[in-house]
Amino acid sequence: MALADFLTDDLDIFFDNPFGVSATSGSTTAKVLLDQPSQVLAGDMVLTTDFQITAKTSDFGTLLAGADIEVDSVDYTVRETRLIGDGLLCEISLQKT
Repeated sequence: MALADFLTDDLDIFFDNPFGVSATSGSTTAKVLLDQPSQVLAGDMVLTTDFQITAKTSDFGTLLAGADIEVDSVDYTVRETRLIGDGLLCEISLQKT
């Protein structure tokens, strides 16, 4: 088995852990990693949160800006989808709706 095949077959190992949460968009439901980093802006006057998920590209890599997705029972709208590294995984920026 080639290394690329091994990594492709075993990507679920990244999401089947205590940090993986369920996400659904259209007819696709899969586990993703939700990141909610906070940033302080405007000279420490504004606190904002950027919502982002990491997912398998085969599950959610074709989502376009404006698409709806439910992550961990919360509704979001896709802002941007970016491939990571070799393209097996993607990062999706979200906005709460």
